[in-house]
Amino acid sequence: MEPLPIPDANRRWDCISLGEVMLRLDPGEGRIHTTRSFAVWEGGGEYNVARGLRRCFGLRTAIATALAENPIGRLVEDFILQGGVDTSLLRWVAYDGVGRTVRNGLNFTERGFGLRAAAGCSDRGNTAVSQVKPGDFDWAKIFGTGNGSRWLHTGGIFAALSASTADVAAEAMDAARGQGTPVSYDLNYRDSLWRSIGGKTKAQEVNRSLVRKVDLLLGNEEDFSAMLGVELKGVSEDFAELPVAAYEEMLHAVAAAYPNLKLIASTLRTATTASRNAWGAIALYQDKIVHVPQMEIDILDRVGGGDSFASGLVYGLLAGKPIEWAVRCGVAHGALAMTTAGDTSMATLAEVERAMKGGSARIAR
Repeated sequence: MEPLPIPDANRRWDCISLGEVMLRLDPGEGRIHTTRSFAVWEGGGEYNVARGLRRCFGLRTAIATALAENPIGRLVEDFILQGGVDTSLLRWVAYDGVGRTVRNGLNFTERGFGLRAAAGCSDRGNTAVSQVKPGDFDWAKIFGTGNGSRWLHTGGIFAALSASTADVAAEAMDAARGQGTPVSYDLNYRDSLWRSIGGKTKAQEVNRSLVRKVDLLLGNEEDFSAMLGVELKGVSEDFAELPVAAYEEMLHAVAAAYPNLKLIASTLRTATTASRNAWGAIALYQDKIVHVPQMEIDILDRVGGGDSFASGLVYGLLAGKPIEWAVRCGVAHGALAMTTAGDTSMATLAEVERAMKGGSARIAR
């Protein structure tokens, strides 16, 4: 595996994320089907990485996406602005009045507790971003002289929204790589997105093509199996035990199949209950394994933990830190993100560094 070159900071952005931003409706301690009120957040697998890099790590990030021009779209925009993410690459699409042809995505997610697992129900058909096509974003200008980005992040959620979004992802990746911009891709398998368009067979067809344009590949054991057809051996259906040797074998198999990859990382999660997990990570870089052993963590809201792992890892790489530091940063950031509500991180860099050092949870005042 070749080393991962990091561009210098003489570019407009540190990271651009390409993906959908939905309005998340959260019933708090209740259930979706019985609640009478929701807290509202923004979120999206690709967007969460850009927001984490901006709010926790202070980097310059942007989101390339599209929203329907109506009050819901403007609410999502307001959340993005509060997160400090640049909206100059956001495309507004004329709203038809009722959402027959274009709309904004809604994501209903309950957190789970104890034996009751977290659950989600998305309502995202015909969304504005699912209809973007090659040529809608001027990638040559975005990544070219006067602009430019040190990183591009996208993933399997965006690629699953429609046939055209997979093409847009490929177009963006090609333009980024042409300017020496590293590309990260989170496989992020979602059965609900692929079920009606060909299932795992279609998911593997799309993702095997896209992964050949990627530098950093992220996922977990289910993602690698469902999206690439690379199985993790020696585990039960509930993943109660996660043998490190099996993960090493899986990562080496992925690297052999996709020699373009420079770094492959997988989170390690054992869900004892919805509110208590064992959490860690393993990565393969320059043919060497980096392993952060699982630790027991208490969880308020698990959604976005993997995205926060990704942003912590990418931050470490952009900051020029050793790979071991970057992976530990991702684990710590992901763990902290799951202690607060919503998809996105509320952690600070100081808190992440404290967690990396094994700091206690004693009150700070």
